[in-house]
Amino acid sequence: MKKLLYILAITMVFVSCKKDEVKDYVTISGKITNPTSDSLVVAQRSIIKSIKVNQDGMFSDTLKVVSGNYVLFDGQEQAYMYLENGFNLKITFDANQFGETINFQGKGEVVNNYLAEKILMQELLLDYDDLMSSEKADFDKKLTSSIEQFEALLKNTPNLDPTFIADEEKSFETMAEQLTTAHNKNNKPSIFNGKPSPKFNDYENYAGGSMSLDDLKGKYVYIDLWATWCGPCKAEIPFLKRVEKAYHGKNIAFVSISLDRANAYDKWKTMVKEKELTGIQLYAKGDEKFARDFNVSGIPRFILIDPNGIVVNDNAPRPSNEKLITLFDGLNI
Repeated sequence: MKKLLYILAITMVFVSCKKDEVKDYVTISGKITNPTSDSLVVAQRSIIKSIKVNQDGMFSDTLKVVSGNYVLFDGQEQAYMYLENGFNLKITFDANQFGETINFQGKGEVVNNYLAEKILMQELLLDYDDLMSSEKADFDKKLTSSIEQFEALLKNTPNLDPTFIADEEKSFETMAEQLTTAHNKNNKPSIFNGKPSPKFNDYENYAGGSMSLDDLKGKYVYIDLWATWCGPCKAEIPFLKRVEKAYHGKNIAFVSISLDRANAYDKWKTMVKEKELTGIQLYAKGDEKFARDFNVSGIPRFILIDPNGIVVNDNAPRPSNEKLITLFDGLNI
């Protein structure tokens, strides 16, 4: 009898250990309603994994990770994730309402549903263009209120790892510092407006040949400095297409300059083709002088130059901002 009890005890310990065993990989599965692409991409600074999506929207795969923050891409849509080996996440969303419907279930669901809610809150609270155009007192009030709401969301989310909480609290501080720095910079008198624009020369034109800024004299020039890796840049593409269509035939050229490095040249050409990017699509060929001359520290960056080559606004409203149309209309473009 004692021998039988001993064997049972060993078996119970073995089963218990088996149950608590942490897998050295992440499992990601789920279903997409109204799927529009045949794959999902998990990325950090580069693509970590491409996950096949079946025609019915189902997907499933595994990957090994270093614990930390990742981005899940579905075409142009993206969601932030926190991954650790051992997580088993079932992800569902409607591709037509990506951010509003994405949901995580399973091991790792708490932190990832928190991140999804945080991003929605960020989109609601932090209208970048509105913040940048606000007076200092109003800016401070809006920023303080937003940070307080982020902190409340973090505090009210149970069972988060203490290290993750500390990192999030630090990220709120960093966000406030960066937005304050940007606001201070945006509200300083421009050293470029009203003066001749710096020039770019012989940038490769996707349509063929090359182009320089001087080739566009006689027209207003609305310049978009962007790159294929830049999420906010790509988010402006549908709005830029819409604005360009509305001003087709007017005395204005829409010029998109890719600041991608040489190793992303083919990616730039592919994106221009696949996304049917309109306007004048130029590749800077690694030449950063034009961007440096405008003191560009982040993209997307939009610049408006008049028909005589004079800078109208070196930090023009984005295509998604209604103030851009107000600016164009005020110039009778």
